[in-house]
Amino acid sequence: MNLRLTTVTLGVDDLARAANFYEQGLGLKPSSASQGDIRFYQCGQVVLALYPRVALAEDACLPTERLGQPGRFDGVTLACNCASPAEVDALLARAVAAGARLAKPGQLAFWGGYSGYFEDLDGHLWEAVHVPTFGLNEQGGLELPAPI
Repeated sequence: MNLRLTTVTLGVDDLARAANFYEQGLGLKPSSASQGDIRFYQCGQVVLALYPRVALAEDACLPTERLGQPGRFDGVTLACNCASPAEVDALLARAVAAGARLAKPGQLAFWGGYSGYFEDLDGHLWEAVHVPTFGLNEQGGLELPAPI
């Protein structure tokens, strides 16, 4: 068994509000597998899921007092690799128009790429990034340079 990332589940405070942000604001289409308290979205080769934050903590057997506080960085970022700096700026603008907070505008990065960050309505940090040395396949999946 090889480790692979197939699903990212975001714990959200208000499922309807979060679903509206991702669907109306960012244009994702919910899968027919979505039901009750969970929403699934195909995001390239990875699935994005939305689930109530407290229920997610309970499912993982974590005490609810360990839940992140608004504005607190929990050490995880999500990234959307874009084909160009213009796509980075367009994604940041679309997210902000949908209610996200712009954490860092798109800008040249010290490592030679271009990136910016936004926080979704539940404080999840997303990086919109263009890495000139990374490619995107036909399905939108990230292709890294050959192993060293």
